[in-house]
Amino acid sequence: MALDAMREARRRLGLTQAELAKDVGVTRQTISQVESGDYNPTLHLCVRIARRLGTDLNTLFWGEGH
Repeated sequence: MALDAMREARRRLGLTQAELAKDVGVTRQTISQVESGDYNPTLHLCVRIARRLGTDLNTLFWGEGH
């Protein structure tokens, strides 16, 4: 399942996948796989992503439609 909320939040901040990846300490490919639903991130990574995107875990990963 694609994580549209994550992709939208990243784009709203004007971040590329590579920039977000660098900020949270993973590869661009990891961010791509998370956004496409091909990778199940650890809770620790989810928290880092949510914080960087200025949102919370519920909104980002478990909100409506996820």
